[in-house]
Amino acid sequence: MTQSKQNILSDAKYKELCDWFRKFRAVIVAYSGGVDSSLLLQAATEALGPERVVGVTSCSESLSEEALIIAQEVARAQGFRHEIIEYSDLELESYAANSVNRCYYCKKELYQRLAAIAKERGANVVVEGSNRDDEDDYRPGMQAAREKGVRSPLKELGIRKAQIREWAKRLGLPNWDLPSDPCLSSRFPYGRRITREGLGQVEACERFLRENGFSQVRVRHCGDTARIELPTDEMPRVFLERGLREFIIENIKGAGFIYVTIDLRGFRSGSLNEALGRETDSGE
Repeated sequence: MTQSKQNILSDAKYKELCDWFRKFRAVIVAYSGGVDSSLLLQAATEALGPERVVGVTSCSESLSEEALIIAQEVARAQGFRHEIIEYSDLELESYAANSVNRCYYCKKELYQRLAAIAKERGANVVVEGSNRDDEDDYRPGMQAAREKGVRSPLKELGIRKAQIREWAKRLGLPNWDLPSDPCLSSRFPYGRRITREGLGQVEACERFLRENGFSQVRVRHCGDTARIELPTDEMPRVFLERGLREFIIENIKGAGFIYVTIDLRGFRSGSLNEALGRETDSGE
């Protein structure tokens, strides 16, 4: 065991997280492969042992291939028990229609399936990876968690993202510094129908941009228009690096978009939530 891992195992707050899991017979973790759910799997496994903890990944159209690979690689590297369930989010009309509470319907379906797995395996709790910082954003999926009895230990214990990343780094989790990568459906403005073709366009364009050196990207699907969000300090590359702007345009249009734009405000998680409440605020 490394000195860094020994230190974190004696960290009072991390011990509190591990102790949180010791109250349960067995645990099902909603595991996306992101750093939050990976840390939950790590702590739960340390507290209960691998035979009493399973990370379950939902593989639907809105999960990118890259995200699935990362989830599998992290689970394999850390020795987590990992299972994948497959079903179609797009078969849920309430989800595909993409109303402002789309995430509620998505999470409700997921948590129903995880509850069934928990019952079958004798697990007496299902947990998910929301943390204290998530309370500051619009998260309709949290309602589904409350309704289905799904627990959020990171949030309950007041643990924030920066602490999670620090612990993950010291524990040797290989995804400790990976950028957050919400489901592909989050790239569609509310009210714009989510389709398999559209999800594929977003996935292809974001993969292309990452492969060309941009650290964190979002391609917002606005019909014929791709609205690209990049870190502001990386934007100058698009215009200063010879041929890059034209190369980006060619590839984004090749994915099926007609217009290619860059959001001058830069990358920001959850930017499509900025439109929520606009009609109310304007009095219309």
